[in-house]
Amino acid sequence: MKPSLTVSSGYFLFYRRIQMNIADKMYVAIEYTLTLESGQEIDKSPADQPLGFITGTGQIIPGLEKALMGRATGDNAKLIIAPEDAYGPVKDDLFQDIPKSQFPNDVEVKPGMAFEAQGPRGPFMITVAQVNDNDTVTVDLNHPMAGKQLHFDVNVIDVREPTADELAQAAASLSAGCGCGCGPDNTDSADNTAACGTGCNCG
Repeated sequence: MKPSLTVSSGYFLFYRRIQMNIADKMYVAIEYTLTLESGQEIDKSPADQPLGFITGTGQIIPGLEKALMGRATGDNAKLIIAPEDAYGPVKDDLFQDIPKSQFPNDVEVKPGMAFEAQGPRGPFMITVAQVNDNDTVTVDLNHPMAGKQLHFDVNVIDVREPTADELAQAAASLSAGCGCGCGPDNTDSADNTAACGTGCNCG
């Protein structure tokens, strides 16, 4: 936030902080708790470590960013984000069969197990959907939160203009495929979804 300088009676100077509202290309820090529709807690910002991001750079899911627009420091909000505005729907074409030989020999592969795989843009998680009789395994490459309605309890801690370094870091993470710009607009292929993996910040 940029302070404004006020002169009182020509003798005293004091600063008054100007309240800023969340808009495009603003630095925002939030504390959040993420739960599913069932009430199961999925994620939470660590104590005294709010999540910082710059709006308009794809660092958080689009639905959450949109719901935060116009809010200011000190605001609290309970937000419900539909799958279409989060990690998209579950896509059938992101279920793929791979040879069972690609899994560790000392592990009994079972449905529901998660494994880390390596993609062109770094590591990502895959989930075992089914173990087949033909020595293949059906894996789910959808984001783990695909198809799920997300519930956020958010406290806005800070809203201000970003520094040049923060803008540069946001641009670098976006070009590297980090952040949460991997929602419904960027999951047209298994490669894209796999590259996003679980590396997206939920909030």
